[in-house]
Amino acid sequence: MPALSLSMIHVEPQCAVLDGVLNINKEGGWTSHDVVAKVRHLLGGVKVGHAGTLDPMATGVLPVLVGRATRLSEYLVEWDKEYEAVLRLGETTDTQDATGAVLERRTIEALTRAAIYAAVAQFRGPLEQVPPMYSAVKVGGVPLYRAARAGKTIAREPRTVMLHLLEVVAIHERDVTIRVVCSKGTYVRTLCADIGEVLGVGGHLQSLVRTRVGPFSLDQTLTVDDVATHHALGHLKQHLHSLDQVLDRLPSVEVDDQAVARVKHGIPVSPENIVARHEAVAQAKPGMPIRIHDSQGQLVAIGRSGESRSQPIRIEKVLMSQKS
Repeated sequence: MPALSLSMIHVEPQCAVLDGVLNINKEGGWTSHDVVAKVRHLLGGVKVGHAGTLDPMATGVLPVLVGRATRLSEYLVEWDKEYEAVLRLGETTDTQDATGAVLERRTIEALTRAAIYAAVAQFRGPLEQVPPMYSAVKVGGVPLYRAARAGKTIAREPRTVMLHLLEVVAIHERDVTIRVVCSKGTYVRTLCADIGEVLGVGGHLQSLVRTRVGPFSLDQTLTVDDVATHHALGHLKQHLHSLDQVLDRLPSVEVDDQAVARVKHGIPVSPENIVARHEAVAQAKPGMPIRIHDSQGQLVAIGRSGESRSQPIRIEKVLMSQKS
């Protein structure tokens, strides 16, 4: 972090409202919770959360939610994710990644590049994955990693995930660099272990960088030190992505002033109070989240559409103060 002289510092006033999402580049060795705790401390205790956990060994994009944005995590975790991973062939570990103990080593001398490309291709599209024992998935209310640390193995149900894109970027000796674009809930370390088993030599995740989460890319990230600097200089609001920006994939409607007053109290929006509809609303599936704006284009709330356009939009999240 660059040194700051007292003359440079302009601390943002305590009354300043900080709401939005910070695109943070998580460092290796930090948990996602560590990042949240550091940002919360920097911002003086405001509400802070994150959208999409990264393992401590992984680096890259971690969307950090600040203020009212913490109420949007259920919508943001649906974003697809992109990774660059290094699969190390010939070594199986108990955690499926480089942090674990090596259980078995096998030779890779007979492996061909063609075989590696063919094995990777098998995993494109919908995929059934069994969550790894070293994961935060809960069975009977207890995280799996606690059982794993106690030397226990718990039966887990497979989950369906989607690999939109999976390609080999490079092969160097026993290390295979792959690019993955996938749905939420995908375990890249399990993917690496499974590819290794298909090849008959085993494998584990050697390193992982998350290069994108939804609209947030690695080349636009801030470090936690950057956050500290911008906050000290009073510039942090310029780096916060607004609630409306991060929800721009959701369809929207504009409602009249009468409806705005009611929406602030959680009262559903009647069709007659809708002034304008985003063109995507017509294609929206029943029960889909919808942004609700006032006549000035300000985001008032998130609602949920009914079975038809003739039904009211029920309110899920009120995002504008009743005094606004």
